[in-house]
Amino acid sequence: MSDVLTQLGEVLEQRKGASPDSSYVSSLHAKGLNKILEKVGEEATETILAAKDAETSGDNKDVIYETADLWFHSLVALSHLGEKPQVVLDELARRFDLSGLEEKASRNKK
Repeated sequence: MSDVLTQLGEVLEQRKGASPDSSYVSSLHAKGLNKILEKVGEEATETILAAKDAETSGDNKDVIYETADLWFHSLVALSHLGEKPQVVLDELARRFDLSGLEEKASRNKK
């Protein structure tokens, strides 16, 4: 999985410098962080709605599609802020030996 994220991160970095007329990613960067975050919010909402529908229908196709869009736009936001996908994987790996309750409690102490 990290190979796909690494490759996607590389593509996102390459597209940052492309012409906004020829690259969707570049057009998002040109519009700025607020536009990128607007897309993240839109995709999060669509993911939520698709998950609710999937629970009823038993068909996960749309929630998988929307989750891919959410992840993609989240990675564009990270790229805009100068981060690579690996930093998220590193954070998830750091949490591996923590219970969810311990991890949440550690955030409240900061």
